[in-house]
Amino acid sequence: MTTQPARSYLRLCLIIFLAAASLFAKKTKNPSTVRLHEAGTVLSEIMSAPDKGIPHELIEKSHCVVVVPGLKKAAFVVGGQFGRGFITCRKGHDAWSAPAAVRIEGGSFGFQIGGAEIDVVLLVMNERGADRLLSSQFTLGGESSIAAGPVGRSATAQTDAAMTAEILSWSRSRGIFAGISLQGATLRQDIDANTAIYGKRLENKEIVRGPVAVPKSAARLIRLLKQYPSVS
Repeated sequence: MTTQPARSYLRLCLIIFLAAASLFAKKTKNPSTVRLHEAGTVLSEIMSAPDKGIPHELIEKSHCVVVVPGLKKAAFVVGGQFGRGFITCRKGHDAWSAPAAVRIEGGSFGFQIGGAEIDVVLLVMNERGADRLLSSQFTLGGESSIAAGPVGRSATAQTDAAMTAEILSWSRSRGIFAGISLQGATLRQDIDANTAIYGKRLENKEIVRGPVAVPKSAARLIRLLKQYPSVS
């Protein structure tokens, strides 16, 4: 027969085991998968703003979307890696590809450099821009035009630059959402993150152009983008 001290000891051991298991799970959670889920959250919050956001017409005309959540201020100070995010491109009227991982380095973020965290969204407006962003490395504004995107809910917010640029860019810092120029920033594929998400080494073109299934962690991002079918 089990004594009371023995039962108390067993309960204590069980509590310690469960706590350790929970801590281990948190530490071993795939950071790339977490970041992919955050990308969906960032775009959802931006698009749900009542009067400050990306004009719906521009998303409907876009070929690809890039979302980079939570860039850290320290990255700007040391001039190193800015952040990691994902690109997804249209595969039909209301279908989008599985997201491929990217890294952004360099460039200038203007006055918003003072923010603790910066979320970045890019819209790629034509097929030529999409092909360039799917290369192994691409400098924004170097081989194609990039402009600060207009903020608003209708096409009346568009500017001449927004009508002609291959890529439009926005950032959100401390609750402030605005168009921002990323001239000189380098965008490159993140093979390590792709491997962590898909379980094998994949180039960005293989993911976006190929028959790769959308992972569960990207469900929110893709579900949101499907609300903006192509009008191009």
